Amino acid sequence: MARPKKCRRICGRASYSCFKPNGVPTTELPQIKLLAEELEALRLADFEGLSQQEAADQMMVSRQTFGNIVKQARFKVTSCLVQGKALMLQTEKEE
Repeated sequence: MARPKKCRRICGRASYSCFKPNGVPTTELPQIKLLAEELEALRLADFEGLSQQEAADQMMVSRQTFGNIVKQARFKVTSCLVQGKALMLQTEKEE
């Protein structure tokens, strides 16, 4: 039996709900969903430049959990950029 998911502290939300290649309708693109916790991990690690331990402390998760979240988030963003997919950002209503 898996352990229950621990609540993550998320300090902001996305300004937009989607990023996609120009000139292609969203309905024609494969879509990848980026969770709010994944966006927060990217913000803390890459935008704020925090260490994994500092960012994990802010999100109230272990360093290993933070590392797993940011790794998954980076893969999703990279696959959208490389393969031309739409990146759908989780909104508060979906949580």
